[in-house]
Amino acid sequence: MLNILGRSPDHGFDEPLGLLSDCHRRIEGFLALLVKVSDQWQGRALDEHAAEAVRRALTYFAHAAPRHTADEEESLFPRMKDAARARGERCEALERLESDHDRADPLHAQVDHLFNDWLRDGSLAPDRAAELRGLLATLRELYQGHIHIEDAEVFPLAGQLLSHAELREVGDEMRARRGLGSKAH
Repeated sequence: MLNILGRSPDHGFDEPLGLLSDCHRRIEGFLALLVKVSDQWQGRALDEHAAEAVRRALTYFAHAAPRHTADEEESLFPRMKDAARARGERCEALERLESDHDRADPLHAQVDHLFNDWLRDGSLAPDRAAELRGLLATLRELYQGHIHIEDAEVFPLAGQLLSHAELREVGDEMRARRGLGSKAH
C-alpha cells in the first residue's frame, strides 16, 4: 500500500503499533513540507509543484490524520486504559495526548483556511503569511512532543499491556476504518 508520500509503510495492520508510528513519519513529513513552502514562498504566488505539494499535504491532514486520531482514541487508548485499570494503574499520558488532539484540530482548521485562500487567490498578504508560519510553528512544536511520547512511551507500554488478540483487534479496527474490510485470522 503506497502512501501519499510515495513510499510504503514499514508495517501492516497486523502490527498496528508500528503502523501508527509509520503514520507519525507521514505527519512529520507533510508538516515539514507545509513549513518549507510557507517559509520559502512567504505568501508569493506558488508554482504548480509547490501548489500540488500543498494540496497533497492538506488532503492528508483532512482525511488520513483524523483516521489516525480515531485509531488511537477509539481503538488503542481505551484498551490501554482498561488494561492499566485492571492492574490498578493509570495511563496519565493518554489524557495529555487526547488533549493534544483537541488542540491540534483548530490549528489545522486555521492552517487549512490560510493555505486554501493562498491557493485560491494566488498569494497571501504578508500579515497572513506570518500568521500561517506562526500556526505551523505551533503545530510542529505540538507534534514533536506528542509524537515523542507516543513513540517512546505509549506504544511500548501498549505492547506490554495488550495481548496479541487485543492488538489484532486494534489492527482490524484500523483496517475497517479505512474501508479495507476484515482480514481472516
